[in-house]
Amino acid sequence: MSDLQPTVPCACGTTDGERRALAVDPDIKAGVLTRLRRIEGQVRGLQRMVEQERYCTDVITQMTSVQEALRGVGRELLRNHLKHCASTAIRSDDPAATEAMYEELVDLMFRGAR
Repeated sequence: MSDLQPTVPCACGTTDGERRALAVDPDIKAGVLTRLRRIEGQVRGLQRMVEQERYCTDVITQMTSVQEALRGVGRELLRNHLKHCASTAIRSDDPAATEAMYEELVDLMFRGAR
């Protein structure tokens, strides 16, 4: 018995194997990149705090801040994905693309629950 998953068409509709967003608002993209750069700086700050042996709860508080910032970026990206990629696939006349998107969204929702 094979452990390979059946191949399904890419939900985003690309055929070259490289998955790309169907549409990303330039303002959303710029905002996400700005937030990610800020998070990158926060992570470097966390590294310095650990190197300097800062008080544990101070480090943990900053880690919580980074996690919340990443969750905010994730929400923004998910909103874009639902608005463009998912809605296009679900509304399409291609049952395979619709089913692939349903599977992708369910997998995404439960990925952290494993």
